[in-house]
Amino acid sequence: MEKKSFYQKLIAVSLTIMLLVLVFLGVYYYVSNQPKMLYPGEIQNYKGENLSSISDFRENSIKGPQHVNISTYRLVITGLVNKTVNYTYDEVLSKFQKYQKVVTLYCVEGWSVEILWEGFLVNDLLKEANVNSSAVAAIFYAYDGYSTELPLDYITNNNIIIAYKINGLTLPPERGFPFELVAESQYGYKWEKWITKIELTDNPEYLGYWESRGYPNNATLR
Repeated sequence: MEKKSFYQKLIAVSLTIMLLVLVFLGVYYYVSNQPKMLYPGEIQNYKGENLSSISDFRENSIKGPQHVNISTYRLVITGLVNKTVNYTYDEVLSKFQKYQKVVTLYCVEGWSVEILWEGFLVNDLLKEANVNSSAVAAIFYAYDGYSTELPLDYITNNNIIIAYKINGLTLPPERGFPFELVAESQYGYKWEKWITKIELTDNPEYLGYWESRGYPNNATLR
């Protein structure tokens, strides 16, 4: 009897272990096959407002996502200034006041995304360079050769920022790390990514990458 009871207990324990293993494998299989967030931790709701996801952007840059070496990166302020300024990435982050704003990007292709941006006023970045009074516009240059121009009064009146965060996360390379121009009220081709240089100019007719290919220099939303 004792021997029979021992084997019954052994079988029961074995079955229990097998059941637990099967449950574990089932849970593991279920979890591993669930879709994973491309950008875990991003803010999806800000002050009661639902935001788009970073993954909702479409990739339409002229040379694909760029990967900037941050150790050698410099943001240059030049042109009609009294002093050319070169900022490292860390200098920008440590020297200037940060601002947040929810702004919607509208692409001429017909899609849009509403995003929480965090960054720095372009006006603040220009102060140390002491902009010449003859300057009327700023040309933004990018790591991939892209460029676009915006009037200085538009930059000032709209508190335009260059962003280093998107939905609470540091800009990923595909979104323009280290900085993206948040050109609110302008179509998406003015929202330049991978900014490397801001040139002050007295020429309001400069044509950037898409503007020189037929896009209007005035990209104000209609």
